Amino acid sequence: MNKWASSTAYLMYHELELNDRPLCQNKPGYVRYIVKLQDFESQMQWLRTQSWRVMSVSEALSSANESGVALTFDDGCETDLLTAAPALKQANFNATFYVTVGFLGTPGYMSRSQVRQLSDLGFEIGSHSMTHPYLSDLSDDALQAEIANSKNELEQVTGRRTEHFSCPGGRWDQRVARLARQAGYRSVATSRSTANSSSTDPFCLGRVAVMRGTDLRRFQQLCRGHGLWKLQAQDLICATAKIIFGNSSYDRIRSVLLRRDQ
Repeated sequence: MNKWASSTAYLMYHELELNDRPLCQNKPGYVRYIVKLQDFESQMQWLRTQSWRVMSVSEALSSANESGVALTFDDGCETDLLTAAPALKQANFNATFYVTVGFLGTPGYMSRSQVRQLSDLGFEIGSHSMTHPYLSDLSDDALQAEIANSKNELEQVTGRRTEHFSCPGGRWDQRVARLARQAGYRSVATSRSTANSSSTDPFCLGRVAVMRGTDLRRFQQLCRGHGLWKLQAQDLICATAKIIFGNSSYDRIRSVLLRRDQ
């Protein structure tokens, strides 16, 4: 069992890459977040052999002083059900799957019946908005629709309460926290690279992204909360750039830089 019980890393995954299966998107900014299946399986195997407790967001919030990690998946890709869920069930792990309602039924993403199936397996379903916009760019009315309407629709799909929300692209502000609380959520997850403790505001939870290039040694460090200050420094630089350039211009610049690195 790990020894870092004072804080819990919330790990953020997206689509898992399978051989001979096209990804939902092929843009460099998307692909860098896609973990290969064999790497995911190695990561889960390490957690299992080390007897880590692997939790959903609800479990992590109610066990803030216990050691473990929380697993989260964004977007609602079909590999959540086809690949991640069987691996997690085999290991007796739990997780929260944040679903973008507007993606349901489109190529590569789960259908409504598959989301219900994932929920029936015992996994927690959270919201990742209606249409995956940058929330900080929206008017109050549009933001309200993205947060509240997605909750209502997912509850109709699963027949269970949807209590947790994650911000597309990590774009969070105080309005998101306020409207999510008013809509009846219990938490909001960001993409800020920090672990969470009992003193963390549940409407501004940090998450640590597991990236395409995350090797097993680095994965172990992330679970233990080691070296997060480096990621936090990068977060600060990116956040400053987003403020200076705006979200659209920032994305264009990042896309160019990522293509050069390929």
